[in-house]
Amino acid sequence: MPEVTYFKPAGVPLAGLNEVVLSVDEYEAVRLVDLEEIGQKKAGKKMKISQPTLSRLLKSARKKISDAIINGKAIKIQGGDYKLVQIRQTRGRGLGLGRGRMRGFGAGPGGVCKCPECGYEEPQVRGQPCRSKKCPKCGALMVRALE
Repeated sequence: MPEVTYFKPAGVPLAGLNEVVLSVDEYEAVRLVDLEEIGQKKAGKKMKISQPTLSRLLKSARKKISDAIINGKAIKIQGGDYKLVQIRQTRGRGLGLGRGRMRGFGAGPGGVCKCPECGYEEPQVRGQPCRSKKCPKCGALMVRALE
């Protein structure tokens, strides 16, 4: 499941906002093909669906995302036909299936998020990039610093 399941345009009150619903399987298709840059055939195998089915999911998801961006709608991720699986563990870590230079481990275990402006530090939380956090003291974007 994605950590964030709702996106809305800034400055638009929630009460008057139309939304599009992106299914979890559409979300996963976009994540694999567009973000992870995995080919459709391989992404279909990962999702245990055919390539034509994956292609239909992508087309639907991209249309919904375009509609939301162009027409100022919120995006809600929910529902769909999916099955959650547990990632196999190896030596206390996941398999590292990401495409980054560390093969999915980011900068590795441990580490802290540090404010480059005021020096405030807090432990880095796995799955939450430091660059997505704001410093609680001064509001600057945090950066990852190894312990």
